[in-house]
Amino acid sequence: MVRVYTRTFLYIPVTSFAGDLRLMFVDEMELSVRGGRGGDGVVSFRREKYVPKGGPDGGDGGDGGSVYLWADPSKHSFLDLRYKRILKASDGSPGRSKNQHGASGEDLLVPVPLGTIVRDKNNKVLADLVIAGQRALVAPGGKGGKGNARFASSRRRAPRLAEKGLPGFEREIFLELKLMAQVGLVGFPNAGKSTLLSRITEAKPKIASYPFTTLTPNLGVVKVGDEGSFVVADLPGLIEGASEGAGLGHRFLRHVERNLLLLFLIDLSPDAHPKPVEAYSLLKGELTAFSPGLTDYPGVIVGNKLDVEGSADRFEELRNSVGDAKIDELAFFAISAATGQGVSKLLKYLFTRVNELSEGKTVIDEEEIIRASESEQLPLAIDKVEDVFVVKGTAIEKAAARTDFDNDEALLRFQNYTRRSGVDKELRRMGIKEGDTVRIGDEEFTYYE
Repeated sequence: MVRVYTRTFLYIPVTSFAGDLRLMFVDEMELSVRGGRGGDGVVSFRREKYVPKGGPDGGDGGDGGSVYLWADPSKHSFLDLRYKRILKASDGSPGRSKNQHGASGEDLLVPVPLGTIVRDKNNKVLADLVIAGQRALVAPGGKGGKGNARFASSRRRAPRLAEKGLPGFEREIFLELKLMAQVGLVGFPNAGKSTLLSRITEAKPKIASYPFTTLTPNLGVVKVGDEGSFVVADLPGLIEGASEGAGLGHRFLRHVERNLLLLFLIDLSPDAHPKPVEAYSLLKGELTAFSPGLTDYPGVIVGNKLDVEGSADRFEELRNSVGDAKIDELAFFAISAATGQGVSKLLKYLFTRVNELSEGKTVIDEEEIIRASESEQLPLAIDKVEDVFVVKGTAIEKAAARTDFDNDEALLRFQNYTRRSGVDKELRRMGIKEGDTVRIGDEEFTYYE
């Protein structure tokens, strides 16, 4: 159980898996989230010795718990949510006598990786969690109902009505992950990205000589002496046509957009395909075709496999070719990820450049709660569906949900509300007759004059 502020949260623990977590990378998820139902208010009267008319003392019901998504830096995919497609917070407790209010339901706090984008069923972005500790309220809990003590007045000394709790908000949400890393390794299959990542970090990516060894993004932390560190993402290899969905397509490309700096790793070996100059041109073209904004993205070109004979000449050819394009702030390095040649110099540059790019970035208050908008407030509307008059509207439906129709006083209160809100007048205008059926929310009524 985690206490974040004055409310109590249920925390979904991170599950430990034996084996390689990378083989089960999940970066898209569809979930159903439901806030808890509010507790019902209670009808109660004081009963004490020598106090024959103690008055009403029914307490309010507690509010239902809410569902929050929480940006957890220790998570890197939606793996833990694979079998939790329905997330529901707990309900509020009903009120009690002696003016005791029911307990509020426990909020459900769901950890998700940094870089999680939350969308609704209409593809509208509800939240973008990019800072550790950010929370998004995606399903508010229902309000608790009022007890009869709340309805006492000088004219109504002994009210015998109480409200029911409202149901929690429910919606379908779609989660999309765009990995958060400072440096993204971009290159064709077998360019040596995984080899480089394994040399500069503690990450242990799968390495082999065949294409598409890396099928899922890998993250690693690079420590630069005592000065600090930065995060590197080894992103699956691109192929020509990736921006149109070829190969790993958009499943890879969307992760590029979250990086501060792109490192284009080019294979300098004699059997490289495509050749170094063509490789950079194709990589840049695929990124630009996917998102024009990536055209001016900060980058560094790194020629790999410098230990192979003739690689130095091919690197100079690449440098001269790209240099003619007059690309601003583009650095060049030649390395051998296998032997470590030139890697130290590259890391020092990356560390300095990442710090420069990080300056001026907006810092968001970690305690900020993003409140995903609920459905819009619908005005009163009445439609006739076959022989049933269907009454819709946010206010009238909430009033119906709060009413205990088995209670005569509560029923009378609701009837008075329908008259004040104009529902009766509109039904008569539409030609309703005695005995016709009226539906409001989940309730159906028989109409009488």
